[in-house]
Amino acid sequence: MPLVLIVEMRLRAGKTKEFMPLIIENARHSLADEPGCRRFDVLIPAEGADRVVLYEIYDSEDAFDAHRTTDHYIEFKAAARDLLAETTVQRFSLAD
Repeated sequence: MPLVLIVEMRLRAGKTKEFMPLIIENARHSLADEPGCRRFDVLIPAEGADRVVLYEIYDSEDAFDAHRTTDHYIEFKAAARDLLAETTVQRFSLAD
């Protein structure tokens, strides 16, 4: 069953410009290099700075687990660690 994630990231003040290339590159690699990654959208809320929302779809929980072991994800996490104030992850399944 596909796994859908909505990830809300609140960035430290003034870090959006530094963060955006990192998350865009992570999304690009996820889609290009991971057969189990169906979708990876990077969203900027209309109301505001210092927030980013991710909309991701994986073929399964195993595909998402594989995503978290990729070099590009590990590099992203290390580079973004000091830019993030808070991250919230919501899990969903697709309705038939």
